[in-house]
Amino acid sequence: MASMNAGGGSHSSATARTLFPRGPSFTLENFSNKDFIVRDFVEELSESAIPVNRRSIPQQTAFDPKPLIRHFENALSQLSILSEELGTRESEILGAVRKAEIEHDRTLDNLGKKLDQSIESFNTLDGALNNSGPVNGQSRRGVDAGGNMAVLIGEKLEELDRQRRRATDASFLIKCWTEVSEGGELTSLEDMIGRRGGQRDMVRCAVIARQLMRMSQRLDPSSWAQTNGGGKKTNGITNGVVGYRGHNTREIIEKFSETLEKDLLKQFDESYRSQNFDDMSECAKVLHDFNGGSSVVALFVNQHQFFIDRSQLITEDVTTDNETWESLADPDAEPPGVEPSLQSLIDEIRIVMQDESFVIKKAFPYYEVVLTKFIQRVFQQSIQQRLEMVLEKAETISSLAFLRSLHASRSYINTLVEDLKAHGLTEHPEPCSAQIASCLDQQLDELFIPYLVGNSYIDRERKSLEELNSSLLFKYTIYHSRRKKAPTGFMASLAQQGNQLLSSAKDAYIEQLESRELTPTQKAMMLRLAGVRDTDNNKNEIEVSEEDGTLSVVHAKRMLKWLAEGVRRALEMTNGQETSRDVQALLNLLLSSMGQVYIETALEAGADQAFALETSKVEPDLSFFPLLQPAITTTNIMSRFIGTVLIRLAESNTTVRIAMEKQAKTAIERIESRTNNVVRSTLTVVLNWITKLLANQKKNDFRPKDSELDGSGRAGSGYFEALATPTCLTICAFLNKVASLSAAAIDGQNLEIFSCELALGSRDLIFEHFKKFQVNATGGLMMTKDISKYISTMKELQLTKELEADLEVLGDIGNLFIVGPEALRERTRMFTAVGAKQKLQKADFRAFITKRDDYGSVGIQSVLAGL
Repeated sequence: MASMNAGGGSHSSATARTLFPRGPSFTLENFSNKDFIVRDFVEELSESAIPVNRRSIPQQTAFDPKPLIRHFENALSQLSILSEELGTRESEILGAVRKAEIEHDRTLDNLGKKLDQSIESFNTLDGALNNSGPVNGQSRRGVDAGGNMAVLIGEKLEELDRQRRRATDASFLIKCWTEVSEGGELTSLEDMIGRRGGQRDMVRCAVIARQLMRMSQRLDPSSWAQTNGGGKKTNGITNGVVGYRGHNTREIIEKFSETLEKDLLKQFDESYRSQNFDDMSECAKVLHDFNGGSSVVALFVNQHQFFIDRSQLITEDVTTDNETWESLADPDAEPPGVEPSLQSLIDEIRIVMQDESFVIKKAFPYYEVVLTKFIQRVFQQSIQQRLEMVLEKAETISSLAFLRSLHASRSYINTLVEDLKAHGLTEHPEPCSAQIASCLDQQLDELFIPYLVGNSYIDRERKSLEELNSSLLFKYTIYHSRRKKAPTGFMASLAQQGNQLLSSAKDAYIEQLESRELTPTQKAMMLRLAGVRDTDNNKNEIEVSEEDGTLSVVHAKRMLKWLAEGVRRALEMTNGQETSRDVQALLNLLLSSMGQVYIETALEAGADQAFALETSKVEPDLSFFPLLQPAITTTNIMSRFIGTVLIRLAESNTTVRIAMEKQAKTAIERIESRTNNVVRSTLTVVLNWITKLLANQKKNDFRPKDSELDGSGRAGSGYFEALATPTCLTICAFLNKVASLSAAAIDGQNLEIFSCELALGSRDLIFEHFKKFQVNATGGLMMTKDISKYISTMKELQLTKELEADLEVLGDIGNLFIVGPEALRERTRMFTAVGAKQKLQKADFRAFITKRDDYGSVGIQSVLAGL
């Protein structure tokens, strides 16, 4: 250790060396060190026990413990001395602690006694004043009298003090009135202002000036008559006091009041520039007591640097680039958001409001009133002026650009309001008060009331969507308006209604294009959507193709996307009470533009084509049938959108919701009815053509002559090699084509029902068809081939298992012409009751047997007799 002296000779001033090393020397400080370690202490003692001159000797001799023993004995003696010294110190400290504890207890006892005495004195006094019971042998009534007397004395003293102050104020007020009425000046009040004695004196000066004004009105009515235009000058006398002394007291007091107000406003402005909030608060308090504080609030708000700077910028035009405006007008593009200059203004307002709310709270005792005025000025001047400029510019672009700008502006300003509420403004970091929150909401609503009043907003939305839809469907309506209408009777009346709807939609679009109110950007957008060039002078005479008259799911999705955007805007722009009415109006638009003009027109066109093909003399062109699939898909999409979006938004109004559900159900049922008409007409066309093809069957196709089988006839050996008769092959090819077209037109259960109806109708036609032909044994084989071909072709349709079994009755027909009498007799035993559909009936059996060439044979006649 550093303070331990181990061996002799370590000191430079020693003149002689001792024979043995000196013992260790240490004090209490060596052991009080935080770095003291017992192990290191013992090691140092051990090292210092061996003389330095012996440490270099090789360790070959035996260990000598004597130096260590002597060294440790010296160390132990030193430690004993230190232990005694430490014990003495500890005893001294313990004695001092005991003395301090005794003195502390004595002090606590003294203080406790004094406290008890104080409490006892207080209780005695309190009992004497507050009826706590007999005191010094007096009765309770006496104590009550003493307490009441003390209260009465206190109240009397307070009343006297109020009277004294009132008398002093009245004396000073009379003095001031005397000065102004007789001397025409207010020396005392001017001296009070000059002294600047603080807020109390300034408030008193303002109160006195206001009282002098009322005194002037009563005691000097002549000065008020002069100011109000009175032509006759009279001396006003009230209660015998002459108030007029040749001076216009009203003018003097008003002039003094104006001077007082100007001085206070000047002082307030200087304090604001130096950020002296205490002085600002004092001036604001005085002015509030003087004239309600309107002047100081107006000074603070009107002279704010934000309004000065913004008033110079407010005249700047909206300088958004043309690409942004075109994007706003493009219904297929995502809205670009709020206009940049308006966004910059709102961002700046957010910072200014948060900073100035701190100043307002420090400077004004009535800070909520001032903050309300500041908010009103910000919204009604800065935001409203810029908002009007942005919307005026957007309206010159297109109606959609106006709606998108209006929605984006409201959303961004609403975000500002919510941010300010969360910040708390003067209540920061707590949320703002209910009064300020209500003010912010009111200002937000008032900004957009001109655009949302009544039905103005939803009318704009509907008009915009009508323009977009009519533009997109312009060529579609042109194509179908030129289409010839085939139906007659009731269907003709329905077609006439559809034609009128198409004509009105087309005429409305053309009228809109020719309107002078239409902006160039909107006109270009409408022409682009319609696929029409502006150079086409007569829009009624433009060329359209069949593709233009085809219903497109892509177009339907675009229309629904535009409508969904409009619904979103309406939902965020209007209040909840009007939502149900708004979505009902949009539902009417959807059912009219997409339901009637688009889907029903396509279905009507399909029904017309099918009706025209029912008496076709050539193979009917069923290319219209697959066009049913886009109509069905579009109807499903529209129905799902109505159910999941529009009707759900109207749930708050039960009456409107029920009306919407009924309206949507009626429209969907009408579309389904038209779809069924197309399917039924198509089925009729197919069966009529099969009937016509069956009529072309040659009489001898199933009764070839022997001369025709030996190679000299029309077919020769090729008769047996043919898969089926030409009529059968033609019908099967036609059925395959119909199956392909129907799979492209409908699916699911609808396709199954159509296929079953087609197969059932075809089976019945073929069944009755074979009753008309005489069949010999060889022709029976060909008939069997035809029937097998018919069955396999019809089974390729999407049929139920029951109907597939019903088709097997055709197979029984072929067997009737190729088996012998015994087999026929066996078959007669398998007939079921009349009315069963899946088996051959007796009447049918007889009809087919009579067409066999061997009908007159004994065997066949015996079979028929057995029936």
